[in-house]
This record gives sequence, structure tokens and C-alpha cells, in this order.
Amino acid sequence: MGTGSKILLLLLFIGFLPAANASQKQIRFDFYGDSLSFNLDNLDTVSYNSNDISEQSILAFYQKASTLHFRPLVNHLLYYKQKNNLDDWFYYQLIRKTAQQICPKQKNFELYTLYKWFLMSQSGYDAQLAISDNKLLFYILSEDNIYDIPFYKKNGKQYVCLNYHDYGSKIDFKNLAFFSVNIEIPEAKKPFSYRVTKMPDFNTESYAEKDLQFNYENKEYTFKVMVNPEVKNIFVNYPVVDYESYFNIPLSHRTYNSLIPELKGAVKNMSQKKGVDYLMRFSRNAFAYKNDEESFGKEKRLSPEQTLLYSSSDCDDRAALFFSLVKEIYNIPMIVLLYPKHVTIAVQFEKSSGKPILYKDRKYYVCEPTPQPGDLSIGQINPKLRNVPYEIAYEYTPAVK
Repeated sequence: MGTGSKILLLLLFIGFLPAANASQKQIRFDFYGDSLSFNLDNLDTVSYNSNDISEQSILAFYQKASTLHFRPLVNHLLYYKQKNNLDDWFYYQLIRKTAQQICPKQKNFELYTLYKWFLMSQSGYDAQLAISDNKLLFYILSEDNIYDIPFYKKNGKQYVCLNYHDYGSKIDFKNLAFFSVNIEIPEAKKPFSYRVTKMPDFNTESYAEKDLQFNYENKEYTFKVMVNPEVKNIFVNYPVVDYESYFNIPLSHRTYNSLIPELKGAVKNMSQKKGVDYLMRFSRNAFAYKNDEESFGKEKRLSPEQTLLYSSSDCDDRAALFFSLVKEIYNIPMIVLLYPKHVTIAVQFEKSSGKPILYKDRKYYVCEPTPQPGDLSIGQINPKLRNVPYEIAYEYTPAVK
């Protein structure tokens, strides 16, 4: 999202939006390095009494907002999404920032939430609202596997809650009845996906250098990796998704370019098996270990870039990073082994030491990327897990080119 994007956005802005006049409010904000501006055309004039959360009051908000000149703003947002290939998660961050400019969350949380719902709905997403006394929950249709936020089923469809965190992720659903707000928006049919396939092009200045060190065969290796603190903010409310989704979240360009070429250089004269062993020990030993309960007070799966950014991580996070590195450098088949209290990776080799895991007539060998008692080599697993049942949580097979 650089200068070219900004010029195109300016042209779009001129083409879609009428010229600002004294009665119009213009909002400006930064979005991952791009400076965006929009005319609201009085969309911010809709009021809402947060002491009267009801289906009638929400319908009145919708009817009023629908009479205003909102379509140029929505078209602008959708054009930006298309031009920059924004995944749904990042488009929602754009909607959040836009709604915050229209009505700050701190000023009127309910109105801020209604603007998010309105803009997502007008963008084509099947968004729903549910109310209970003084609480307003914002749901969206999603076909993804989500594990740590509330959802409900309606006509066989899954709706997940986008603003559960705004209530401290603590709502007693057993004793608190919520009622759906029935407002039909014919054009709002699209499901929302949590898959992240492209990270934003952050400003270069927003990165910081981080030293990662580990020892391999009595030699000390140091990598100076560029990491961006903004990544924490991007994923602060990102839910626990399935392993396929979060293992495949890519690195941002600058982080990628500061690490992957260096790792490729380190393993270029090694055999494939030895190179994978090197990556396994990097993932195992270059970071401090701390479980999610200690770090976050709950289960949280870090993307590969988050694992590089945070000072400590657990087995899920190391597995994601190791998977990402092996996929990027060798692109060979892998499976994710899910134990009751542990996650690890097995990699396909034609021949290796240790006992293989047979899966779909292929031999995989455990490559443990998390610190364990003893210095485990490829094909070895913690003795305490040898007789513990596991499941294959995800199978990665490279696409045939």
C-alpha cells in the first residue's frame, strides 16, 4: 500500500465522492501506512440513545442511515479492499477505523457498533445484531472453524460474534437471553472469512530490529530480524482458528526479507534432512518458552510473525513458525500432530532415523520444534507422549506445479 495506492485512492475519491462543502465532515486516518480520507455526507448526523437498546431504536437508526448519501463511502471502502487485496479480517479493521472516526467508541459504544454493522452490511456481508438489556452483540456469517468466541446457528448457518472482546469476553450466556434484531438487508449475503493470505505493507519506519540467537552444532548463529509491533494490534482480537488457517498466515514483506534469505543461506550446503533439523532447532531454541495461560490468560495461537515478535511462545506457536519455515524453504509434505496437551509437526522424508508415522501410505518423522526434556533429534518424541493418542489436525501437501 504505497504511493501508487494513494494516487489511485485520490482518483477514486475524486470520482466517487462529491466535492466537500462547509456542511460536510471529512475524516482522515492512517491505515497501515496509507493516509485515507473520506467525506461522510452527513452520515455522522445519525444519533442513538444508548440507554434505549431495542429493536425499534436500531430499526430507526437503520432507516435514518439508509436515507443518507452513504453509498460513495461504501464504494470507496470496497475499492480500497479490492485494490489492495485485503482479506476480510483487514477489511473489518478498515471498517472499525472508519466507524471510530464517525463515532468514537469511547463516546457512544452502541452507535459505534451500529456503524460497524451498517457498513459491513452495506459492503455485502451477512451481519446480524443481538440484544439483551444493555448489551449489543455484533455477529457475522462465517463458515470458518472458530473455537473461542460465541456463535449461534440460524437456518443451518453459523454466525460468530465480532465484538465479544468489548465486554471483556465475559458474558453469561446461560443466564442472559439475547434476542436477534430482525432487519432484512437483501444485498447482505456474503460470508466473512478469518483467513489471512496477505499482510499489509507497513511503513518501513514502523519496524524494529530484533536479535534471535541459537546454537547449532557448537556454532552460535545470530539473525537480525525486522519485526513490527503493529502486528500485535492486528491480531489482538483475532480468534483461535483451525491449524490450516493460522499456520498459513504469511510473514509481512520486510520481516520475510530479513529472515528467510538468511535462513536459506545458512542451510544451502546442507542436505534436506539436515536443513530441516537446523530449522527445527532454530524454532526450538531461539525463543523463551511460556504457555498461553501465563502470557495471555487464555488459549491464543500466534501466527509465525507473531512468534518472531513476542519474547516468548508455546508449542502451538513454535509449530506454526517451524511449519512456515519448512514450507517456505523446502515446501515438502507435513502433518500436524495434535495431542491432548501438545502440538508438534512431522515431516515427510524418504528415509530417516526413528520410528515413522504412517499416514496415507507416506512416512512422516516427528520434528519437535518446542523445548522438551532431552535433546530430541528428528524422528524422536518425548517419551511421555509415546503411548498418548493423537489426531492429525492438518495435512499439508504442496501443490503440483
